[in-house]
Amino acid sequence: MISATLNQVAHNGQPKRSTYSGDFVLEVDQVTKAFPGVIALDNVSLRIRPGSVHVLMGENGAGKSTLMKIISGLYQPDSGTLRLRGETVQLNSPLAAQRAGIAMIHQELLLMNSMTVAENIWIGREPRNRFGVIDHSQMQRQTEALLQRLKLNLDAESEIQSLSMANRQMVEIAKAVSLEADVLIMDESTSSLTETEVEHLFAIVNDLRASGIGIVYITHKMNELFAIADEFTVFRDGKYVATHPASGITREAIIKLMVGREISQMFPKQPVALGEVVLSVDQLGLDGVFANVSFDLRAGEILGFAGLVGSGRSNVAETLFGITPATHGTIKLKGQPCVIDCAGTAIRHRLAMLTEDRKETGCFLPLNILENMQIVALQQGYSQHGVVREAAVEQACHNMAQQLRVKTPNLYECIENLSGGNQQKVLICRWLLTQPDILILDEPTRGIDVGAKAEIHRLIVELARTGVAIIMISSELPEVLGMSDRIVVMHEGQVTGIVDAASADQVTIMSLAAR
Repeated sequence: MISATLNQVAHNGQPKRSTYSGDFVLEVDQVTKAFPGVIALDNVSLRIRPGSVHVLMGENGAGKSTLMKIISGLYQPDSGTLRLRGETVQLNSPLAAQRAGIAMIHQELLLMNSMTVAENIWIGREPRNRFGVIDHSQMQRQTEALLQRLKLNLDAESEIQSLSMANRQMVEIAKAVSLEADVLIMDESTSSLTETEVEHLFAIVNDLRASGIGIVYITHKMNELFAIADEFTVFRDGKYVATHPASGITREAIIKLMVGREISQMFPKQPVALGEVVLSVDQLGLDGVFANVSFDLRAGEILGFAGLVGSGRSNVAETLFGITPATHGTIKLKGQPCVIDCAGTAIRHRLAMLTEDRKETGCFLPLNILENMQIVALQQGYSQHGVVREAAVEQACHNMAQQLRVKTPNLYECIENLSGGNQQKVLICRWLLTQPDILILDEPTRGIDVGAKAEIHRLIVELARTGVAIIMISSELPEVLGMSDRIVVMHEGQVTGIVDAASADQVTIMSLAAR
């Protein structure tokens, strides 16, 4: 059983399980938290039952992540109380939360890239010999036992930087399970996983629930709520809205609770008269990664890219943008051959790219919103003789932030303090300020709530209407089908088909992606 790892991975005997039998293992009562210029949480409450999965939903900026950081000891509430197993607690640090029996899997992975799987799982808790020295052999055995019982096909000695995003996510899950917690918080844990990996994760979650763990599960995906939740709570604009059993409620009713309004059209794709071919790719390849990729992209077209994790979709995008220059094939821009050897070359040719991982390759976390937004556009008409026209660029950033409804008190707020969805909006603003002809969007709505998704979808359609050519990579098949004109499907570094979205369905795409 997977649950055998909960409290005993390297010792003999039966695992220790959560024994709390009260109504609620975790109670959040009237908690408030404010930051300069914004109230992130306004007297919110939450009740988590032992042996249950409680889904927490709400738009980006609703306060979900702030509350989870309070529960996990990263933030301190301004007012309100936390009760764990019926007793009032003060969690002054993440370590205090862990020792109290709370573990959290963060949406933005908190792993040390140069360390191994084993070192990441047991960091700060390494087994030691009688001389106080880390016992690497023991740590290896503990890790292998944990991975085996979780049925994770990972090498304990692999460095994190060598793993795919999906496998890094699995390491975070293994690390959290190893903490032997009574409360487990999972924040968008399926964002990097394939359908098969999601099923595996749900098997782990079901086993954790059966062992008595109280699980807080944050997601924006409705199908996950209905698949795994016992009950759910909705926050909106930092306030508690409602708690409801997961059964007996419709998708539409949940969306209305989240956004305070009905969203009648999630995919507002409209026919656009396509222009000239602006990008032509012929037999493009990158040694050992992908090969023989060919397609044309027209002005005003939304060209979707679909495929399972590891299919090469993001690698093609990075090659087009010069991050990993091609080793084979040709790229033509408006009919003219072009060698894109770095991102700077791509930008000069009016290409822009929103990367898949906003934390690792998108946001400059120590900088503020203005600095993050303007960093590429400074040489795009906002400087003269080496002098930046600060007022002009700040006004342009302000206008763009308003257009995309970035929730922030001002542009001088540190981007690290924003929700994941608002960070994503800032990055989209960054690239729109360059006025690109070709916009590459790699997972543009990953970790984005349903309301923000609709806004970004409308923005993509509007950009296409103005003639911008768009490549959109997405792991969500309804999004690819609903937003694209055509879809390029990839499998193991090869294009297996290019289909018209209007005549395709999920079965068609999956049959090409999994062949």
